[in-house]
Amino acid sequence: MFHPVVDAWFRRRFTDPTPVQAMGWPAIAEGRDVLLAAPTGSGKTLAAFLYCLDALVRESMEGTLEDRTEIVYVSPLKALSNDIRRNLEEPLGELAAMASDLGMRPPAIRTAVRTGDTSATERRQGAKRPPHVLVTTPESFYILLTSESGRRSLAATRTVIVDEIHAVAGDKRVPSPPSWTWASGATSTSPWKCCATSWGRCAPTSSGARSTIAWPSWPARTAPPSSS
Repeated sequence: MFHPVVDAWFRRRFTDPTPVQAMGWPAIAEGRDVLLAAPTGSGKTLAAFLYCLDALVRESMEGTLEDRTEIVYVSPLKALSNDIRRNLEEPLGELAAMASDLGMRPPAIRTAVRTGDTSATERRQGAKRPPHVLVTTPESFYILLTSESGRRSLAATRTVIVDEIHAVAGDKRVPSPPSWTWASGATSTSPWKCCATSWGRCAPTSSGARSTIAWPSWPARTAPPSSS
């Protein structure tokens, strides 16, 4: 399913996928809007991210990766720093190292963060050379969707990942999934693929997702010993 670099990295770090990953990836690959509902530590955020990153790795390796934002990752501000490090910065750095180990050119994937604290200079830089993955908060995502320049910056977006949707769905800080359909039509030539994650017991019952993958509980995955 994955590019050799991504597959080798995953198996070196985790050995086997968790249930939410094993069942989530085929649904995401089919282009469905997916809600991944599972307990903390189940790997659901990586399940949402990895297939999307795999597509960017493939494009980078083939020399077809363009200067445009293809993935938007929305997460509550309190979790943003940890989410970026664990689910984006570390995997991208390790994927680059794995590519070098396999004698391949490391993928050149750019990321950027957009919050209320992002300076005007940083925003202009992002407009001139867009990140491939934009990390933002519900509030900033809303601003992007309701401004002409923001919608223009999302013209090439293919996937929107909303992490911990249970934390924001009830207070209107993030647009609801039905409005994503409208927004994708207003900003892009093709509909966005939407993937949301939620803690198992708090999964929204009206998420708008066309595929819900959920389990009540299972042991959290742990990385294999460093000696393996």
